Amino acid sequence: QVQLVESGGGLVQPGGSLRLSCAAFGFTFSSYAMSWYRQAPGKERELVARITSSGGRTKYADSVKGRFTISRDNFKNTVYLQMNSLKPEDTAVYYCNADFIGTVDYWGQGTQVTVSS
Repeated sequence: QVQLVESGGGLVQPGGSLRLSCAAFGFTFSSYAMSWYRQAPGKERELVARITSSGGRTKYADSVKGRFTISRDNFKNTVYLQMNSLKPEDTAVYYCNADFIGTVDYWGQGTQVTVSS
């Protein structure tokens, strides 16, 4: 059974850090590009960061460049999102996505990140 299980969300003060994890089950993780998306209340879901199947290339939304880092461990079937210098506007539900050449994709259930003092 295919599953993406996110963890690591929570409440953090502005300027703080969080590390999200997404553990994958039931498919060949190393063959899939992995992404993190987020959706804030009243807004559309947006791409935050993406990493290729090998981990060799990454891309980021302009709003998080220099603050967030996506990485993956193909032995642990896990993708990470290190978030530093968090801002209130980073508050959202963060979703993990697995994508196989744009033909098949899977989604996690989401994890809430709240940045507030």
